[in-house]
Amino acid sequence: MMALAQTDPFRAISNFLSSPALKIAGEIILLFIVIVWLALVYWTYADASRRGALRLVWLIVAIVFPFVGTLVYLIVRPPEYVLDSRERELELAVLERELRSRVLLCPNCRAMVERDYLVCPECSWQLKKPCVKCERPLDLEWKICPYCGVNQNSGQIEY
Repeated sequence: MMALAQTDPFRAISNFLSSPALKIAGEIILLFIVIVWLALVYWTYADASRRGALRLVWLIVAIVFPFVGTLVYLIVRPPEYVLDSRERELELAVLERELRSRVLLCPNCRAMVERDYLVCPECSWQLKKPCVKCERPLDLEWKICPYCGVNQNSGQIEY
């Protein structure tokens, strides 16, 4: 009975906590946490670069405030990459150019008119004149029809 009283129950716990295996496991876990932190710092810097954010500021925030800095960046980062934004702007510019080439504006009332309209449907402004022979729409200044070659003043073929 005396032997049981002399053994300290906290000695086993103390021996376990001071064991080399626990120290190695703790160091491995600490190394893993540092590696994840450095990976998050790199990811924050790279993502901020791709999104056009202030990459050096976010790099410092991610270094100074481990894990929390990256979390804050995730909340406030720009919603799209710079390249995606530029691509979208170029697509819009192409679509606008195509629309402008297909649709014209009336010089009198600025209403949208199509290329082959003779008069504006809004204000009745004469936009073009019909050819005397083929009746295709011609610009008002044209003297000869480019479609059939007829002189618009004399009605004779000019080519």
